[in-house]
Amino acid sequence: MDLLERLLAHDRWATNTLFDACEPLTDEQFGRSFDIGHENIHTTFAHIIGNVLYWTDSMKGIDIDRDQDWSRGNLRSLFEQVYGDFEQFALAVRDAGRLDETFTDSWDQPQSYGAAILHVILHDDEHRQEILHILNRLEIENVPEIDHALWDFVRRGLFTG
Repeated sequence: MDLLERLLAHDRWATNTLFDACEPLTDEQFGRSFDIGHENIHTTFAHIIGNVLYWTDSMKGIDIDRDQDWSRGNLRSLFEQVYGDFEQFALAVRDAGRLDETFTDSWDQPQSYGAAILHVILHDDEHRQEILHILNRLEIENVPEIDHALWDFVRRGLFTG
């Protein structure tokens, strides 16, 4: 497993771990606004997914498909679909040795594939931290840890708690 594969696998795992943590929340808690980021868990998950969708389509040079079902009940399946497409594209670019090649982004600027792929992964992490912050402010018990080292322990079967 190379570094890109690790980053992609952690990104997917960490987001799904937060979906699991948010499952028992009421709709009111899921949508309660706070003075951080995109204000609530629902819009933050939608922003993460939308960003992955945007950059994947942009790198592929296709029109961005904004016509999605952004309802709470569809977010996780939409994430899996969108992230699977992103992951497949990122690995194909790596395998073709094209990470330093550029495409034209929506601001009509040349952007390297490698920078855009890394941006998506780091962007997701930034907004997951906001979801963790909101969960803590909601006083949810047992808010999960989602750091890279813990993921590696889980991945290798060394941590089950």
